[in-house]
Amino acid sequence: MTPEEFRKYGRQVVDWIADYWERVESLPVRSQAEPGEVRRRLPAHPPERGEPFEALLADMDRVVLPGVTHWQHPRFFAYYPANASGPAVLGDLLSSGLGVQGMLWATSPACTELEQLTLDWLAELLGLPGRFGSDGPGGGVIQDTASSSVLVALAAALQRASSGSVRADGAGGRYAVYASAEAHSAIDKAVVIAGLGERALRKVEVDPQTQAMDPRHLRDLVEADTAAGVRPVMVMATVGTTSTAAIDPVAAIGEICRERCIWLHIDAAYAGVAAVCPELRWVNNGAEYADSYATNPHKWLLTNFDCDAFWVADRADLVAALSILPEFLRNQASESGAVVDYRDWQIPLGRRFRALKLWAVIRWYGAEGLRAHIRRHVDLAAEFAALVHSDDRFELVAPHPLALVCFRLRTTGPADQDRANLGLMERLNAAGDLYLTHTKVGGRVALRMAIGGTRTERRHVTQAWQHICDAVATSA
Repeated sequence: MTPEEFRKYGRQVVDWIADYWERVESLPVRSQAEPGEVRRRLPAHPPERGEPFEALLADMDRVVLPGVTHWQHPRFFAYYPANASGPAVLGDLLSSGLGVQGMLWATSPACTELEQLTLDWLAELLGLPGRFGSDGPGGGVIQDTASSSVLVALAAALQRASSGSVRADGAGGRYAVYASAEAHSAIDKAVVIAGLGERALRKVEVDPQTQAMDPRHLRDLVEADTAAGVRPVMVMATVGTTSTAAIDPVAAIGEICRERCIWLHIDAAYAGVAAVCPELRWVNNGAEYADSYATNPHKWLLTNFDCDAFWVADRADLVAALSILPEFLRNQASESGAVVDYRDWQIPLGRRFRALKLWAVIRWYGAEGLRAHIRRHVDLAAEFAALVHSDDRFELVAPHPLALVCFRLRTTGPADQDRANLGLMERLNAAGDLYLTHTKVGGRVALRMAIGGTRTERRHVTQAWQHICDAVATSA
């Protein structure tokens, strides 16, 4: 494809995306495709000769779109949002066009230094402790997802706890990792990948009212492990759990970690970005205790996937845990010690120029625009919760300080209630007018209304409530 052909078809692709955003509201939110349907519509074998790009765009409409669940639909209320925005997509396009491989500072200095700056900007916007800044021993990096951040945090924690012996000899000792019973499954996967085994993970009880970690139970577990000769390695505190957006009491957890020299990682994948609003900065109370912290601009801050912001207070243990230096990567800049090589901050060697999209988002919207985005969704969630609260057929089942509302139908018994709520959800999702998911709170099914789409407005939330009420009325 020549540059001239790229201009021609590039304009068509941009037009196609813009048209999609304009019409996505008219499409069913959840894909109606049956298993295997997308594949059956395409040839079984690759083309022998190249095809015109128009044919691919035609198949986007004919084949791909019917098989897409529309995460950018304004009535997508299922999982936490996966925001996309114009500046982020254009930033990603610039990244793809440059084709940078940013594993070392030397392989593209701008890739590293722009990422350092952008993560410093974001830390400032979120009011994070200054020790996460790149001008000291800490600093930030963009991972693909919060799951990777959990894993690299655990690698650094093991490095520190074992004084490097885990790297040399493997995780043969007896170690323990702690997380709330409501924490993301990424921590379960991390302990397995790190070689600690599932039995190394301690699930800490939660407060039945808030669904947040109980620090007293954490202390009991840590003391029992220590007495048994097991080394506590890391505690993962969650700021915005997947089920209910519960926020663990980080300061109380941090006190325990500081007393026992345990690495504290904060998984703020969903809720951390809310701190761009000064009135919501309380979500990061206790962050001064953290050894590492992660949040996802690709969830709620208008930056398309994948973009997880991860900071460490001191990068020494992270680099010591992950650095591998074959001869072909040696270079003068790295050996000078004057630069950061992000290959030592992540699992893979290679890395894309992800900072461009986050940089574009921050520059386009500014702090004011980012705050307006978050505030709009928090207000809409409060309005939706008020509608639920005012209807005797429903009940709220968890606090809703941000933009997730968990609710359920009231019925006579727990088993009937679970069936009724799952049935309601399936009817709503099958109709295609909105998309919800469920969780369990206190062992019983609850529906999740996650508000956060780039294009979600008050009318979409009102329409969703009307669809819910109509579905209940028709099933009565």
